Amino acid sequence: MTPISVCIIARNEEKHMEVFLSSIQKHMGKYPYEIILIDTGSTDRTVSIAQKYTDKIFSFEWVQDFSAARNYSLGCASNDWILVLDCDEYVANLDISAFSKIISEFPDAVGMITRKNHYEMNGTDSVYTDQVERFFNRKLYHYEFPIHEQVRALNGQPYTRVELPLTAEHQGYTGTPEEIKKKADRNNELLLKMLEKTPDDPYLYFQIGQSYNMVHDDEKACYYYGKGLEYPVEPKLEYVQMMVIGYGYALLHLERYDEALQFQNIYNDFSFSADFVCLMGLIYLRNGLVIQAMKEFLNATTISHVHVAGANSFIPTFNMGCINEVLGDIDTAVTLYRKCGNFKPALDRLAELKH
Repeated sequence: MTPISVCIIARNEEKHMEVFLSSIQKHMGKYPYEIILIDTGSTDRTVSIAQKYTDKIFSFEWVQDFSAARNYSLGCASNDWILVLDCDEYVANLDISAFSKIISEFPDAVGMITRKNHYEMNGTDSVYTDQVERFFNRKLYHYEFPIHEQVRALNGQPYTRVELPLTAEHQGYTGTPEEIKKKADRNNELLLKMLEKTPDDPYLYFQIGQSYNMVHDDEKACYYYGKGLEYPVEPKLEYVQMMVIGYGYALLHLERYDEALQFQNIYNDFSFSADFVCLMGLIYLRNGLVIQAMKEFLNATTISHVHVAGANSFIPTFNMGCINEVLGDIDTAVTLYRKCGNFKPALDRLAELKH
């Protein structure tokens, strides 16, 4: 088996380190690997906890550039094949045989892990699933961009992506309001500097919008999402789908329902996504178009392409229950609420209706 290096950068991550590193140890089993930890200036117990799992700990002076730290970690590794993880990503599932398969069958490819991103929405734990590039040969790839760093081929050419059957539970969007704000401010400081240099990059507008979304600043989130969508973008790209969804919900939070209704004009481009169709149901509902809303919620339950957990199941089902309750059909509402399982808003309605 070809050995791999698990490369990590960290700073003041003591609340995550024990669970994170033990999850690597648990799932890597007997596969030959090493852990490379790059500390960028921790003042807590990050390093002392890490010392229980690896002796390959290096210091790196933070220079406001995540790619610089990532690439330094690649240089510290003993092995060419690299798995990159963050301290707030706990390994939940891993088919260890996939490492050997990708190395032998796809030696020039980049492996993508599945990440379940946890965040709070309406008082409940919500999950958004995405895939990120994290496994590659350092002789062929490195990182670029100071923040939201991206894997890029050293020869500048396009490359193949393959799925690595590794699932991580990502807790980076959870925490106290102060912690979330600090992270958003740090991100935007770097993103806005990048935007000055490349003002026509829709991806940067998306990421700035995401930062403002994290701290519930809907006005600024709307502005940057809207700017990003002024450029020609490809609907099939994951970040474009996220930008549209984020923009739509921010408009709803601001009660700018007429503007949100204009999403009808892009319906055909994004209707392959249950997330978008469910959003359209809410847009119609806020505009008083109940029949159209019911149609979209029902349609969402038939679509397999989904990122937000429940966007093709309990979320539209709950909303259909709410519509039936308002219309006075309590029996149907109760039936729909019960189909939502442990979805807290549905349980609350059942309790209120004493069912």
